[in-house]
Amino acid sequence: MTNRIIGYVRVSTDGQDEALQVDALNKYAKDSGKALVLYVDKVSSRKTRPQLNEALKAMTKGDIFAVYKLDRLARSTKELYTHTDVMKEQGVEFVSLTDKLDTTTAGGKALFGILAVFAEFERDIISERTRAGLDAAKRRGRTGGRPALDNKTKRQVIALYEAGESATDIAKEYGIGRSTIYKILNEEKTAGK
Repeated sequence: MTNRIIGYVRVSTDGQDEALQVDALNKYAKDSGKALVLYVDKVSSRKTRPQLNEALKAMTKGDIFAVYKLDRLARSTKELYTHTDVMKEQGVEFVSLTDKLDTTTAGGKALFGILAVFAEFERDIISERTRAGLDAAKRRGRTGGRPALDNKTKRQVIALYEAGESATDIAKEYGIGRSTIYKILNEEKTAGK
């Protein structure tokens, strides 16, 4: 027996209206005869979604996690599968209303299995391309990362820092990261001991 429906809604900006998604989730909950616990994010999918995190934490065994549409939950097949994998581990079913995806049914579970295969395929293809690119670069004599700084540049960085320049300004001047500035300064300290 299902406990309740955890409904998740996301709109990209405060100016967008979440009413369509909320109404659809309310109707689904009413038709199912289940209580609806609703979480609403008003942020771009690329930003942190605090209400999604809260919704995922709130899930308990027997719940149904419902969204209006798949793209409200995830940006990619991989992210979708990651979230639904967590749901599966916790004994929570998943429903996307407009996509007609419902893991409480045999057909929905089968479709989700197919999505999982594609997510794994997508990861493998990306991994293969990355390895092939690195191998090709290595054969041409190029390695990853930024080129090492010469001793003259390191001495200039130290001198500028000791003269009162900020690490941020020095980093901008030399086109390197602030962490590199601090690394050079730490190397100087340990060498001076």
